[in-house]
Amino acid sequence: MDITNLKAWQLKEKIANKELKVSEITEAFINRSKDIDKDINSFTSHDYEGALAKAKSLDEKEPSGKLFGLPIGIKDNISVKGMKNTCASKILENYEAVFDANCIEHINEENGIIIGKLNMDQFAMGGSNETSYFGPVHNPLDLKRVPGGSSGGSAAAVSSRQVPLSLGTDTGGSVRQPASYCACVGFKPSYGTVSRNGVVSLSNTLDQVSTFANDVKDVALITSAIAHKDHRDLTSLSNPIDEITYTYDDAIKYLKTLKVGVPKEVLADEKDDEVEKAYRDSIDLLKNNGVEIVEIDLKDLKYAVATYYIIMNAEASSNLSRFDGVKYGLRDFDAESLEEMYIKTRAEGFGPEVKRRILFGTYILSQDKDRDYFQNALKARTLLINDFKQAFKMVDTILVPTSPIMPFEIGTNINDPIKMYNADKYTVPVNIAGNCAISVPSTKEHILNSGMEFICDNLEDNKLLKIAYAYEGLVK
Repeated sequence: MDITNLKAWQLKEKIANKELKVSEITEAFINRSKDIDKDINSFTSHDYEGALAKAKSLDEKEPSGKLFGLPIGIKDNISVKGMKNTCASKILENYEAVFDANCIEHINEENGIIIGKLNMDQFAMGGSNETSYFGPVHNPLDLKRVPGGSSGGSAAAVSSRQVPLSLGTDTGGSVRQPASYCACVGFKPSYGTVSRNGVVSLSNTLDQVSTFANDVKDVALITSAIAHKDHRDLTSLSNPIDEITYTYDDAIKYLKTLKVGVPKEVLADEKDDEVEKAYRDSIDLLKNNGVEIVEIDLKDLKYAVATYYIIMNAEASSNLSRFDGVKYGLRDFDAESLEEMYIKTRAEGFGPEVKRRILFGTYILSQDKDRDYFQNALKARTLLINDFKQAFKMVDTILVPTSPIMPFEIGTNINDPIKMYNADKYTVPVNIAGNCAISVPSTKEHILNSGMEFICDNLEDNKLLKIAYAYEGLVK
């Protein structure tokens, strides 16, 4: 039996039945990571010693907690006390977190085991995991290709079975797109479902802590453990996530009672051939199994990418002003004035993509441009929210490809930001509206494929998970 090929829920069963010890499981995943991650580069740091010590202590206890004994990887912008929190940037290269993020507190309460911190695009800015100061992450299904981003390390670690579960953050598709590229499941809950306390912000109104696993049942498991209202995060909501206790057949029977929306704009849109085929095949799969397909209009979808990048860059430029060489992180000690220290520290500490977005965001927020860009983007955001509200009066869920393009080779698109940004056109609308969405592989084989994204209305996360579970059951 290869322990690392087991799903998290299967590992839980084997621990409960005393077929496996927690320490055996932890050692198996650590050894696999040591063997293969040199080629993938999904981790930025590890805590093997601490993980093994916790595992051995849990060996002596009766299983308790949703995540008891399960190895977990954490994106490197989520604070874990005593571990580095670099955001994959030189400016925070040696910064160590002094407290646990709220989601990490819940992982510890549920007896999960944190193996290490996962690579990412620098400050979560990127869609390919090529902007990391620690080097690009390689797609475990094809090492020449990108794993997607910004949570590429989190997706690659799960896909390559270095951990059964991981956390990422999703600002405009940063969990769903890499899940699609790496043939795993990525779940973005409704905005506010998981507290952002202790997470380094990219864009406050768009960010959401999100989850990766190798099946829908496992993403429901880990999300149920970390979804809690938190008084330290004023955007936090009470939106409990349920574990999956029903069967594929139960979920498929439920799906047959629903209407699945297919946007006309997406049907007509240009996509890679593999994506187009997977999308049409998925629609046919649902139809052939008695699911009603309804064509819908999302007439303002064409504004989504521009709206997203204006709002995100504006908020990011404000958030990143805290990295000035004074409070924490890198500092240029040779500067002869405060202004020179700011300039030299940021010039050395930030990568090209981060600088590009800071400049863009600052320009957008300048006095004479705020009304032309930022204020109009907020109006467009309202139009997109209303489009979704109207659509969900007609259908129960919306099906789109997670990305219009397949994973490309490393270095191919990094110098073409417009092409990179347009790859997010099917994921960013969800963050703009605050809805929940999930990416599920479109094939049962663990190979490169176009993930399918199901979207549900805000706070309908448990409904979404049941729909995704049904689709997974049909594919398998």
